[in-house]
Amino acid sequence: MPDLSITLCAAAAAAIINLWLAVRCGQARGAGKVALGDGGDTWVIKRMRAHANYVEFTPFALILILVLELSGRGGIVLAVSAAVYFLARIMHMFGMEADKPGKLRMFGILGTMALLLGWAIAAVLVVAKVI
Repeated sequence: MPDLSITLCAAAAAAIINLWLAVRCGQARGAGKVALGDGGDTWVIKRMRAHANYVEFTPFALILILVLELSGRGGIVLAVSAAVYFLARIMHMFGMEADKPGKLRMFGILGTMALLLGWAIAAVLVVAKVI
């Protein structure tokens, strides 16, 4: 069995951040006395969208991290890029809470998209036996 240290750490980070975002949604709902949905509360909507956005992107990140590591293309570059991905997701989450779109949100989403694109290109290059 190959060493999947990077994937295991990324999956652990993903789970912890997901739980954190879920708790933040629950706190916002509780503060706004919203049992289900968003109740039209902007604060609840922002927290819910930050969580939903995270859940929309992270499975693809974990799949790409896993297949790259399984292909033998793990190493420090994959490990650091995985850490940067989670930092970008946290930046995006804090950026979502701002009154208007700002740098945190922008850097968070650009970092997320750049890493996903980079990993996807790397995966295709592995299949094409270019790398």
